[in-house]
Amino acid sequence: MKVCLRERYLTFNRILLLTIGLWPYQQSTLTQLQMVVLLSILITFIIFQFSRLIFVDYTYGFVLRMLSISSLFVLYVTKYISFWINIDAIKCTLERLQDVYNELTDKNEIAIYEEYGKLAKQYTIKFILVQASILSFAFVMESWPFIFDIVIPKNDTYTRHLINSLTSYYLIQEKYFFFVLLHMNAAHAVGSFILSGIGTLMISYVTYISGMFKIACFRLERAMAADTLQNIYLKNHFVTNKYIIGAVQIHRKATEFAEFLVYNFEKSVLFIIGTTVLCVSLNLYRMSQIEKPLEEIEEASTHFFIMFFVLLYMFVCNYVGQEIIDNNKKLFITAYNIPWYQAPLHVQKLILILLQKNYKPFALNFHGIFVASLECFATLVSASVSYFTIMISLQ
Repeated sequence: MKVCLRERYLTFNRILLLTIGLWPYQQSTLTQLQMVVLLSILITFIIFQFSRLIFVDYTYGFVLRMLSISSLFVLYVTKYISFWINIDAIKCTLERLQDVYNELTDKNEIAIYEEYGKLAKQYTIKFILVQASILSFAFVMESWPFIFDIVIPKNDTYTRHLINSLTSYYLIQEKYFFFVLLHMNAAHAVGSFILSGIGTLMISYVTYISGMFKIACFRLERAMAADTLQNIYLKNHFVTNKYIIGAVQIHRKATEFAEFLVYNFEKSVLFIIGTTVLCVSLNLYRMSQIEKPLEEIEEASTHFFIMFFVLLYMFVCNYVGQEIIDNNKKLFITAYNIPWYQAPLHVQKLILILLQKNYKPFALNFHGIFVASLECFATLVSASVSYFTIMISLQ
């Protein structure tokens, strides 16, 4: 019996998106209000950070320090608005992926599709665990001074060190310390749910598309299997034609789904890429400017984990993009290596169509500027380091 993909394999994605009001199947008035509130938390914190550049005397280092944190929140807001605008496209894609699953009749093909569904669920769980670990560490770093003041009291309180760190970082008065700390934590929590919820759902979609490429390979191999070829000699061409046409059809659907996602998100993705590169460069710069990391462990760990999480996010997105490239390439190799010469002429023509269609590598290509792949990830990291060296030289 067929199952509902979003109930079996997208459960955690649904919970995350419900938390931030972006689950496509639940868009009530209350949900719209929830989205406005969450977006307001992020935008007001960005405004607060940029306002420090207006109300205080700032230096080159202070500007880059504000940008290192604000760039992360700009990334959160961009992802949120982009998903919000394209929420109908997200719902449509999910329904089309479910339709593909419902159309599968071969138990082996169903097993392949469900295998990739489990893989998508594993990606989601691992990403959530990493994000939860980072948030937990941040909570511990903020809580330990208050705990130590109770357990091991002394004249110079531990809390004083935390207050001095935050007030000197943002150049604010001590009386605003708790307001800023509360606002910052709320914005970080909202942003983390946004990046985890949206990111893992998009990764799951791309994983399902990779599974469709795998099914196309399976159908092609099945079409040219020895027992199928024997049917050809018996003038029963139906089985072979069925599998090859099926391979072409599901391959076409996979490419259409991928192109549909690219079309809807290509504008925002280019801005997000620029923001992530800038975020990594700025936080790398801030880490290099901390003279005594052990004495300023709060600031050092903040910039380190921001950089680590953004790099991890970039890597996972490019890794699943590489999976699409590799699976499409496997289809080309499969079509090339099967004993096509043993098939009738009309079947050879069908295989030739597949070879011609897959001669050029298929990838998630955004305006020809960004192609999701491991090579592109290396390029983005290299660009981040290059901008970092420019910042150091301009110091």
